[in-house]
Amino acid sequence: MSSLIRNAPSCADDREPGVLSVDAARTHLLTQVRPIAGIERLPLRTTLDRILAEDIISPIDVPGHANSAMDGFALRYADLDPEGRTELHCIGTAMAGQPIGKAVGAGECVRIMTGAPLPEGADTVVMQEHAEDRGERVTIGSGERKGQNIRLAGEDLARGSVALERGKRLTPADLGLIASLGQAEVSVVRRPRVAFFSTGDELRALGEPLGEGDVYDSNRYTLFGMLSRAGVELRDLGVIPDDPDRLRAAFEEAAAHADMVITSGGVSVGDADYTKQVLAELGEVAFWKIAMKPGRPLTFGRLGNAWFFGLPGNPVAVMVTFYQFVLPTLHQFAGETDWRPLTLQARLREPLRKRPGRSEFVRGVLAQDPDGTTWVSSTGAQGSGILRSMSVGNCFMLLDEETGDLAAGELVPVQPFAAFM
Repeated sequence: MSSLIRNAPSCADDREPGVLSVDAARTHLLTQVRPIAGIERLPLRTTLDRILAEDIISPIDVPGHANSAMDGFALRYADLDPEGRTELHCIGTAMAGQPIGKAVGAGECVRIMTGAPLPEGADTVVMQEHAEDRGERVTIGSGERKGQNIRLAGEDLARGSVALERGKRLTPADLGLIASLGQAEVSVVRRPRVAFFSTGDELRALGEPLGEGDVYDSNRYTLFGMLSRAGVELRDLGVIPDDPDRLRAAFEEAAAHADMVITSGGVSVGDADYTKQVLAELGEVAFWKIAMKPGRPLTFGRLGNAWFFGLPGNPVAVMVTFYQFVLPTLHQFAGETDWRPLTLQARLREPLRKRPGRSEFVRGVLAQDPDGTTWVSSTGAQGSGILRSMSVGNCFMLLDEETGDLAAGELVPVQPFAAFM
């Protein structure tokens, strides 16, 4: 007869009744959160990585006129001999910003530079490398196509068309596109305001001496880094000890000034009851168990008008749950539409042990051979307290609930950390 004691499900169990899958938890979060309503009108150069609050409608055709895509000769295609050589009379030169101001007639051509307006009468541009230029006499061979090397008016954007859609995160190319429309200001969604703090009597600030059982608070620094990259306004409330009055005050202050409150620690089965008691007093909070490793406990809900995330206390679990749940929520909250981190396929360099029952986020090192084959290997020990695995690694291997042991050479889905930046 076994003498094992199992009085409750635990994070060591392969399967546990009533837990949420990773996908189900993420879906629930994203169905709850709606984009914030605040809009800012800002100078174009200050809007990189901001989220568009409204469609950008083109007030002009881009380009505004038909122009040459090459340095060459603008001519009438009908003048060309399809089987032999054609000699044309060059009547002048068109430069970008300096149109020639006269039409191309029969048997004529115009030397034209890239970006120069297409002269009236011309319908084709032959690149200079395909022509023999003897000053006023230019010879063109066969094999040219009608309409070649011309950018048509409105080819990029037609007047009145949508240049960029609401909900897009602005890239350097987008700034150039908006500038090409003559717009100096852009309406963007205001940045989400996020307050965060760590909980626990054992946590010490940097520079303080460590007593027996004490640890330095690393989670606030990883949260600071991840939130900074997410482009939010930050409010760091420090370390809050396991004291109900201090916790209540911290939660109230955070909820009063932020759109979202994030804590680490104090949400697992063995934590002090007053943490959960204070949360229950101040808001509507659900304590979840998710079928994942690391990061099984997660708390989500409302504190006043603010959304609340209570992340686990272990350093790696904080980062995994942030990337898989908080970051997608922040992107949606900020008004970004359809954000999804990149997922690739890579081959395992070595066998990998895994028991079915939970999704696992194995920290890995992704690399590519000269022949283009993409490989991934584990960073080593995968404990949820081994923060170095996140520092050494550059990706997650995404192993779903049904996946078991894997052999070397098998394909696995991977999520590069660069996808979260």
